[in-house]
Amino acid sequence: MTAGRPDPDAARWADEPVKDADHGRSPYQRDRARVLHSAAFRRLAAKTQVHTAGTDDFLRTRLTHSLEVAQIAREMGARLGADPDVVDTAGLAHDLGHPPFGHNGEAALDVVAADCGGFEGNAQTLRVLTRLEAKVYGPDGGSVGLNLTRASLDAVSKYPWPRRPGQRKFGAYADDLPVFAWLRDGSPAGDRRCLEAQVMDWADDVAYSVHDVEDAIHGEYLTLEPLLADADERAALCADVAAVYSAEPPDYLGAVLVDLLADPVLAPLAHYDGSHRAQAALKATTSVLTGRFVATAVAATTDRFGAGPHRRYAADLVVPRPLRARCALLKGIALRYVMRRAEAQGRYARQREILTDLVRVLAERAPEALDPVFAPLWRAAPDDATRLRVVVDQVASLTDPAALAWHTRLLPR
Repeated sequence: MTAGRPDPDAARWADEPVKDADHGRSPYQRDRARVLHSAAFRRLAAKTQVHTAGTDDFLRTRLTHSLEVAQIAREMGARLGADPDVVDTAGLAHDLGHPPFGHNGEAALDVVAADCGGFEGNAQTLRVLTRLEAKVYGPDGGSVGLNLTRASLDAVSKYPWPRRPGQRKFGAYADDLPVFAWLRDGSPAGDRRCLEAQVMDWADDVAYSVHDVEDAIHGEYLTLEPLLADADERAALCADVAAVYSAEPPDYLGAVLVDLLADPVLAPLAHYDGSHRAQAALKATTSVLTGRFVATAVAATTDRFGAGPHRRYAADLVVPRPLRARCALLKGIALRYVMRRAEAQGRYARQREILTDLVRVLAERAPEALDPVFAPLWRAAPDDATRLRVVVDQVASLTDPAALAWHTRLLPR
């Protein structure tokens, strides 16, 4: 920032009066508070992470996952010299756009939203932050959502590009491109993510991989014995990981998996019995793994770019190849033995059916069937695609229990 000139990273889409200037509260601290106190953040408490929300008091929801991502990201960002409130905000906010029933619900909504540009949880997060959450109105009378700073919105952008043919992940719908262009103003050309977004993304991967395995072990959905005993099973897991989570070839993943399974830190997972001592050992395993994933990435980044401080586009996060492969393998373990287990497939199909039904029925009965927040948006929509997007926004905003309740009310058997 040039002396006497405003910091473009701290700019907001809609200008606001300066607050708390006498108390030293930074704009990024305000961003964090806005996310933490938002309705969309509270709803994450009843949205599925991997296991259906509410089925077990031990298991994580989107809310607890987001808190854990924020903690990991904040610590990493602070070590690298980034503003800790920016990375904390990104961790708290990164899943605000996720619909009921986790990635299963996301896939269902992408199909029914085909006529308005599809559905993607990260693009929906941007929409929540800049449009749907009730907080600030712009000079034209329209909602600008939480009106976060440019730096915080950029840090939330895991996939800073619009939808493209052949790419499943993207970060902005067509009608959100104006604010997306604004938040990316000043970033290098192309798809490069700021350091804070890279830190948040790695923290998300770390939390996802380690904690989902912890939940699966505790819930007795997972045992490591088949992987320890069967080379064919290890090869099948590596094929899954190469197809979904990693660009590495299965042979390379196989060698990393052998090392991972031989790591003494995983020994407490082999004979977990749910006792207090076993839970303590399980938690020690997750703590050690998380610490390694964080410390190794921080060390590799400072080795390449120096001690810092680093922020925005001054450096890129360096995650060594074997470390990224280990993380992908842990994610693959949850995928293969939890998400893809045979007894869960019927429930997944029913969840997709519920969301598909809700979009269809609400589109037929709008605007009367919509919440007071969404009904005026539907009435003001200029065309069918925009009206469909409003209906999808309504359904995506629901928690898992609310989606079930709406379905029961609107389509009684």
